[in-house]
Amino acid sequence: MPELNLDLTACHQHLVRVRISHRPRQGRLVFSLPSWTPGSYLIRDYVRQLEGLEVRQVGQGGSVLPLRRLTPSSWQLELSSLQPIEISYTLLAAELTVRTCHLNGEHGFLALAAVALEIEGERWSCHRLQLNLPPSWQAFVPLAEDPGGGWLAQNFDQLVDTPIEVGPHRCHSFSVAGVPHRWVSWGPVLEGCELVESDPHWLKHLESVCLACCRLMGVDRPAAAHYLFVLHLSDAGYGGLEHDLSTVLQFGRRALARPEGRRKLLQLAAHEYLHQWNVRRLRPAELTPYRYDQAVVVPSLWFAEGITSYVDRLLPLTAGCCTEAEVIEDLGADLSRYLLSPGRRIQSLRASSEEAWVKLYRPDAFSANSQISYYLKGAVLALVLDLHLRRAGSCLPVILRELWSSHGAVGRGYREADLIAAFTRHAPDLAELLPTWLAGDGDPPLANYLADVGLGLKVTLGASQELGCRLDSGTGAPCAGGVQRDGPAARAGLTVGDEWLALDGIRLRTPEDALAMVTAGESPRARQLLFSRDGLVRTATITPDPPAPVAWSLLLDPDGTETMAQQRLRWLTLEAP
Repeated sequence: MPELNLDLTACHQHLVRVRISHRPRQGRLVFSLPSWTPGSYLIRDYVRQLEGLEVRQVGQGGSVLPLRRLTPSSWQLELSSLQPIEISYTLLAAELTVRTCHLNGEHGFLALAAVALEIEGERWSCHRLQLNLPPSWQAFVPLAEDPGGGWLAQNFDQLVDTPIEVGPHRCHSFSVAGVPHRWVSWGPVLEGCELVESDPHWLKHLESVCLACCRLMGVDRPAAAHYLFVLHLSDAGYGGLEHDLSTVLQFGRRALARPEGRRKLLQLAAHEYLHQWNVRRLRPAELTPYRYDQAVVVPSLWFAEGITSYVDRLLPLTAGCCTEAEVIEDLGADLSRYLLSPGRRIQSLRASSEEAWVKLYRPDAFSANSQISYYLKGAVLALVLDLHLRRAGSCLPVILRELWSSHGAVGRGYREADLIAAFTRHAPDLAELLPTWLAGDGDPPLANYLADVGLGLKVTLGASQELGCRLDSGTGAPCAGGVQRDGPAARAGLTVGDEWLALDGIRLRTPEDALAMVTAGESPRARQLLFSRDGLVRTATITPDPPAPVAWSLLLDPDGTETMAQQRLRWLTLEAP
């Protein structure tokens, strides 16, 4: 049984000292560090944080054994005997995200995919975990405790699926359908925004959302036998990463202080909690089993993340933790972001899923022109599918429950064809429509479906003419942070990084200066722009377009009927039609 010992006492140096003890079964040993962590589809090359790798063996006089590097993150070792070995190395833990490692004098967080070496032939063996912590710190680990001390993982997959939070934190316990849950948070909050301590309803509402997830999946209790929530509060972070027995959330303290902050955090918690079914156990076949050394094309990430992103907006209402008006506002904000994304016309939803490894997690100033998030467009498609199914007397929760029964509960990975078949059983016309929506670059007929539940989209036009360029504040002059493909700025030959110095001879110092000169009340006309690129001052003629949409909102139809209102409530609370 490999034993992983982690020393976190060098917290002020951000260093994790790792020691793996193991009795080899064969003379040739290969071991490797994962290149990515499930749930975050990007090759992260965790090995770049590793230093000082050494292997010693009992009976070899304490000398370091020679290693042969096979790849940047894998090694081979030739042994003359099968005496126990000790692998030691150090990791820099200085990046605070839900998928990396962070250690300082206040806390430590470890994503074990970035820490633990996989020893060839031991993937399905039990692994033991030991921690050495600074004084007064305690560990929060979602694994079974070892009677002899430490924790036990059933296999390497469970080990690297284990996030570790350590520090002098308070732990709050609650239960969901009799299943023990823990809530642990780190990071200062703004005054009056303390969760649990100053909000006596927080854990109760979190429990209600968790129970709503169970009802959505048609089960009586969570899939996990016990569960750990870890929250990192930062200045402006946002995100989460799902695990079988836990989740790690990152949220901005300023965002939490806003009126909608608590609801947004509940939605994030609902999203990651639902993943213990959809993604973790109801898993794409391409991720069964995981391949930690390489990217794997997964065409159905639109279902794994898009469906979850859609229902996370509705689950707090289902749990009785927010109002119908608030949910409509949130759905409208999502639809607005989608309709304002030009890349949705270029990249299909299936392509967005397949290209996640090289596009979504590597955005640049030009990304908005050519790509769309499978989270966002997947959520829009989920909304359309739910309303389409309701026309046929069914709904999206029914599909989730059936897929859980046929695939997730029995550990059978699904493929895109399985998903299409599941939808088609309840609405036969989806056999043609769904593949078209997945492969095409057009929008599903949103307005048509929203009308069923008495809702409509309202557009808001900009207060200025459209320049086709996002101007950011610069040092003395606004700077082009993004340029729309085929927009006015692009037609004028402008690009990202250009400094806009003057428009029609008038000095520009802020983005607002430029917008004030092209107000919506006058007709667009050619303008002379003085700009700087690569240290050289140049000129261009830019002709703005008429004002373009800057936002969309979801509003109640004033002519909507009582029947529409009843259908809308059943839809928003995830009830069958």
